[in-house]
Amino acid sequence: MKQEQRRQQTTRLLLDTVKELIQEKGCHSMTMKDIMDRSGLSKGAIFHYVKSKDEIFVWVLQERLEETNAQFMNEVEQGRRSFGEPMQKIAENILQYENARDVTNKVLLYLLGKEDQPVIAEALKQYYERSVYLSKEWIETGQRYGVIPESVDADKTADMFVLLTLGLRVRSSIPLTATSFKGQDFTSMISDMLQSRK
Repeated sequence: MKQEQRRQQTTRLLLDTVKELIQEKGCHSMTMKDIMDRSGLSKGAIFHYVKSKDEIFVWVLQERLEETNAQFMNEVEQGRRSFGEPMQKIAENILQYENARDVTNKVLLYLLGKEDQPVIAEALKQYYERSVYLSKEWIETGQRYGVIPESVDADKTADMFVLLTLGLRVRSSIPLTATSFKGQDFTSMISDMLQSRK
């Protein structure tokens, strides 16, 4: 247990350190030396857990996805089996997808620029597949509790949901003065599609 606890603490320290450095320097400018200096971990300690900073970036991306899932499932487990409360947890994260300063958006764009590297390509594939899988789980959970109609195609809707959220995230990096379709509009559209028409 002690070794597992140390692994969790080191992983948490690396994640927190990297997120701070992304806010300050961005993904491209950050170095392993920056991570070592900020975290106080030696190169050997870091490389015991990861092979590169890109691997830590993948952790950052996955962490947000798993946090959103945990928040959604917590709402359901707390007995909030209406549509509103669990969907609110997802909606809160959707609004972050249009924030250009959001760390996970920066990481996603950085990794998309390195998709020709096999390790990154595999990580992006796994991230996309996990995103679709969890989105489908959320829809099917709603269907089980009768707050999303059975007529909603969970596979297609989950894939569309992930596709559109990726679009919001990419668009957040483009310096635009005005957009007519915002995260709030997306949340409303998805809610309308999913909500039971009783």
